[in-house]
Amino acid sequence: MNLGMILIWLAFIFGWAATFYSIRYYTASDHMARIRSKKLEILCTASITLSALILMLHLLIVNASYEYVYNHSSTDLSWFYRLSAFWAGQEGSLLLWTWATLVMLMLVRYTGYTKELSETRMMDITTMVTMAIVSVFMILLVIDSPFSAFRVLSSGTIEATNWNPFAALYDVPYGQGMNPLLRNPWMAVHPPILFLGYAAFTIPFAAAIANLITKDGRWTLVARDWMRLAWLFLTLGIGLGGFWAYEVLGWGAWYWTWDPVETSSLIPWITSTAYLHAQTRTRHGEYGFLAPLLAVASFVLVIFATFVTRSGIWASVHSWQDFTTEGAVIATFLVILTGSSIFLLGKRYLEDEKEEN
Repeated sequence: MNLGMILIWLAFIFGWAATFYSIRYYTASDHMARIRSKKLEILCTASITLSALILMLHLLIVNASYEYVYNHSSTDLSWFYRLSAFWAGQEGSLLLWTWATLVMLMLVRYTGYTKELSETRMMDITTMVTMAIVSVFMILLVIDSPFSAFRVLSSGTIEATNWNPFAALYDVPYGQGMNPLLRNPWMAVHPPILFLGYAAFTIPFAAAIANLITKDGRWTLVARDWMRLAWLFLTLGIGLGGFWAYEVLGWGAWYWTWDPVETSSLIPWITSTAYLHAQTRTRHGEYGFLAPLLAVASFVLVIFATFVTRSGIWASVHSWQDFTTEGAVIATFLVILTGSSIFLLGKRYLEDEKEEN
């Protein structure tokens, strides 16, 4: 039995159910829906956490019956690189991103001073938006599961199954290991720091959307520290990536070469820097429109950077080169995200203009 695949499916179901019930509570004020949503959020987080631990174990022991393990781990690698293989491919890195986003949401809801806001409409919308984003990521994990496993068909041929968790696994005695370019100590720190930064952008975005809908100024209490954390992780990720590129690729003795993926990660860094400056004045009643705009733009640009990396449209040493179903899902998500954000920002701008006049 493929327990990891089952957990991914369960997380998919829990995530979408939590999103549904949170929307139901918001639209119908059904308090039972709110209770169910909270329970489902926790179950989704638990399922993703367990699946991540299982994948990590498969990579460490090199259980090459799983396609992801076969592609990125091998017995000739030290435990250091076997563990780093977790984020060496699309599926594992997306699993890390999804897990980090859910953990951050739990921290916002149940710890620190933001816990005091847990019963507010602003926090309800923040949670609803975050779970909707996580649910989109879950679609990608279901379409291209990190627990896709090899099986033998009745015809005798071997193929990887992404849908049948009860298929008898074919015993693959070895893995082909990690791409040689990735066998570098920077591999252990650059990708996870970058993905933690990307995940942290979700919370300010969701809080900004909540502010655009409710005009609750307390959204900055939720967004402030998480944007600082996102900015810090993104800064470290970009900097460490520059050192890695200098050491391995030797881009003309420069740390930066305006590679498409490099550039796409720099743009949200610029907008998040602008947000950090703007938020210092929100307590004085300034930048009531600009601050949420920058928070929203930063996350939209993170998703755009993800599309650049995973679509294969732009040639880059960082990107996966094929435009697949996953790329189409991300493109659709990007269009919906951009369109809905522009609508809410435009609505808020017109309302502010009307109030001023």
